[in-house]
Formats: sequence, structure tokens, C-alpha cells
Amino acid sequence: MTAHLVWDWNGTLLDDIETVIEATNASFAEIGLPSITLERYRELYCVPVPRFYERLIGRLPTEDEWLVLDAVFHRHYWALADRCTLAAGAVELLAEGRVAGRTQSLCSLAPHDRLVPLVREHGIERHFVRVDGRVGRSDEGKTEHLIRHLAALDGVEPRRTVVIGDAVDDARAAVAAGAHAVLYTGGSHARSSLEAAGVPVVDSLAEAVETAERLVR
Repeated sequence: MTAHLVWDWNGTLLDDIETVIEATNASFAEIGLPSITLERYRELYCVPVPRFYERLIGRLPTEDEWLVLDAVFHRHYWALADRCTLAAGAVELLAEGRVAGRTQSLCSLAPHDRLVPLVREHGIERHFVRVDGRVGRSDEGKTEHLIRHLAALDGVEPRRTVVIGDAVDDARAAVAAGAHAVLYTGGSHARSSLEAAGVPVVDSLAEAVETAERLVR
């Protein structure tokens, strides 16, 4: 039996980290915060996202402040999102996995109503048995979302499931759901942050898939 792969979207299958930084700095300029480098972003970023702002400004934003921060960032991000492409090798890996009989799904904290059309536009929808984006608040982590995602998949055992993502939160969610995780360095976190999660850390999606198969043998 092969692994069931649960792919993350932003920063994993979608190579959007440069767009995230551009949108972050545009939103920071609008609300009076100094700009941030990619290195500093990866050093500080965490989920739930209000904790990222706590690290940045020294305190948690209030509820009203969070609503403004979230809305401003997403306005800038979605204005730039059309320029984002899939990560190197992603299309080939997804297709190869499907041909090999591997099941794959997509579980993301991107808004569901935006995620599904994007996956379709990139021509990869057919490779997934299920695609779930976020419905509701954007200040929550992935754990409960992933647990619901796996529960909706027929015949998929968590112990043979591997989450491939770019954030420590992906690893935490996988552990809570009884699954494995592999973390990819091409997205939101520095390698040192990912390594602290205690799961395999890789520098390419191809290596992520190879590692995932080894984890469930």
C-alpha cells in the first residue's frame, strides 16, 4: 500500500511566498508598520496568524485590530495572486502519483470559494479525491480542519496518511489527526523553525513524496 498524501496549498503546491511578502509589506505600509524581509518573515511567521503579529509588534492584536489586519492583507494578496505559479515539479508529481495509484487530497486554510477555482485553473483538480479550503474565520489553525478533512475521506487511514506542508502548524495538525507529516522549506518558515517540529524537513516536493512513502512502510 502507498501513502495517502494530503497536500497543503499556499507555500507548498503554490509557489506564492514572494507574493505573500509583497502583500504583507503593502498591508504593513497601509497600517503604519515597517516592511519585513523574507528572512525575517520566515523567522517570525506562525499559525494562528494573530501570534505572528504578536511576535512582530509585541502584543496580540485586539479583535477589531485583527479584522483590519486580516482584511488589508487579503485585499493586497488577492490583487496579486494571479501571478503565482505552481511549485517546481508539482504538476508532474501529482500526475505521477495518480498513475501509480496513490490517493491525494488537498487541505488548505485558503478560503474554499477561492481555492477550488484556483486548483481548477491550474489544471490539477483531477489528481485529488477531495479539496477542502477554509470556511469561516481565518485566525484558526489547521488541526480541526484537517481532522474533518480526513473524516470525510472514505477508506483513508490516518496512520497511512502523510501531510505535506510548509508550516509547523501542518505538523501539529498531522500529529493531532494521527497522521505523519513532511515539511517543505519553500514556503513560510525558516528551516530551523521547521526542524523544531520534529518531523522530516525537505527542500523539494519530490523529496517530500519520497520521504512520505518511507514513513508509511
